[in-house]
Amino acid sequence: MLPTNPSFRYSGHETFACRYAWLPKVVQALGKDEGLFKDEDSAMVSLGVGKNMVRSAKFWAESAQIIVESPAGHLVTPFGQQVLGYDGHDPYLEKIQTLWLLHWKISTSQERPLFHWYQMLNFWHRAEFAESEAVGFLERELPNDNRGQKSRRTLGDGLRVFINSYVNSRGRKGEVAEDNLDCPLVELGLIRIAGERKSSDGSRETLYSFHVDSKSEITPELFAYCVHDYWLNSPSRQSDESLSFKAISTEAGSPGQVFKLPEAALSALLDTLSLTTAGALSFEESHSMQRIWRTNDLRPDDLIQNIYDPS
Repeated sequence: MLPTNPSFRYSGHETFACRYAWLPKVVQALGKDEGLFKDEDSAMVSLGVGKNMVRSAKFWAESAQIIVESPAGHLVTPFGQQVLGYDGHDPYLEKIQTLWLLHWKISTSQERPLFHWYQMLNFWHRAEFAESEAVGFLERELPNDNRGQKSRRTLGDGLRVFINSYVNSRGRKGEVAEDNLDCPLVELGLIRIAGERKSSDGSRETLYSFHVDSKSEITPELFAYCVHDYWLNSPSRQSDESLSFKAISTEAGSPGQVFKLPEAALSALLDTLSLTTAGALSFEESHSMQRIWRTNDLRPDDLIQNIYDPS
């Protein structure tokens, strides 16, 4: 759930999906120089990429809530340090749980939410989508103050970056397309190619579908962190002692929507909350009620620790 009138990001990625090496390199480079992104030429040398990719790497590090602006430039966030820092749990993005965490953070940013992620994950409810109809959907969903300000091309570019973040496009001989090379979120299999169809102009276009199913890589510990993070960042619910099943499954920015989990898989994960959080969170289900209860405060860094070192 976003605050009222959020400041969406529509571009800034330079049409590049995030790549494997970028986030670890950004964290390492900022550890030496907070002003890394103040001089793009110097950042090109430090990160080993071109100028457009420097801008894209900065965009993705901010969107993944790995870095934040500071008076001297940028700082690595506590989350970024704990996961990708020198002594972090996964400094080289080798663990699938880290990729799900990054997907969660990119999809639920409160400060500058990504418009394409927010709309496609939370409000596209049909089984499949093609680029042409999805761009039309995005145009209709533009906030009033941005209608007429964002071109169809900008929306189309952003949609292709969204798709390329999760779908590994291959040529006829099976080679990976360069624009998709080394995009870590592809490993999640969240979006799949579902076939083709004829578009309105008579050409063939690719059909995509979200993978709505249980996902074994979303462990009880990872799920507990995301439930707590969602609760913590829901402005109208931060002080509530309980949260409904409906909210956690269907509300914008909820684990059910962001992870594309069916109700049965969601219920199974909710049943693990009490054990995973030592009773701080628990799920109560009866004929008249399905709610998560919070009895004790939780520390996000402890929950992240549990993801990588479950007790």
